[in-house]
Order: sequence, then C-alpha cells, then structure tokens
Amino acid sequence: MKFDCLDVSEISQFDWDDGNILKNEQKHNLQWQRIEEIFFNEPLLIVEDFKHSQEECRCFALGKTDENEKLFVVFTARKNRIRIISARVMNQKERAVYENFKNNSEI
Repeated sequence: MKFDCLDVSEISQFDWDDGNILKNEQKHNLQWQRIEEIFFNEPLLIVEDFKHSQEECRCFALGKTDENEKLFVVFTARKNRIRIISARVMNQKERAVYENFKNNSEI
C-alpha cells in the first residue's frame, strides 16, 4: 500500500516509545508484541488520518492479531519505521467497517 506520506512496503521495523508501551499495557491490556501482529496479518486496513496529521504522516490501522483479536492502532511513519501512538480493541463501528472491508476484499 502506498499513501501520500507512507509506503508500507518500505517499512522494516517498529520504533517504540517506552511511555506508549506502558500506556497501551496499562490502559488497554495490550502488549506491544500483540499490537505489532496486526501489521503481518491480512486483511489490514490502513487509512491516513488527515485530521491529525499536519506535522507528520499519521495513520490508523484496523487489523487482527494472531489470536484474531481485532485492534485499532494509531501510528506514524518515521523513515522506514512504524511508531505506534496508541492501540485498543476495535469498537463496534470500527469492527463493522473492518468486516465490510474484509468481505469486500475477498471478492
């Protein structure tokens, strides 16, 4: 996937801020390893977040972990790295969007 500010095929690693790792674990009970899994599982829906991306490329992703847990992840791309800003379990509306995307991408 290629966006105005991000070419996903060029991403080679993750860049974690210690505070974000702790925040995601404490607030949403999500360990960083589980969050990273969504970027390796299909389907993965990535959308640029123009509302919050004046300074840098910012996106959100809807995807699933290896255990099929569906997550909403906000991230930015810096050089060839994904930097996670926040992550949580998808809400009902996001889950519906993801399921619709999944069903239509399999056609």
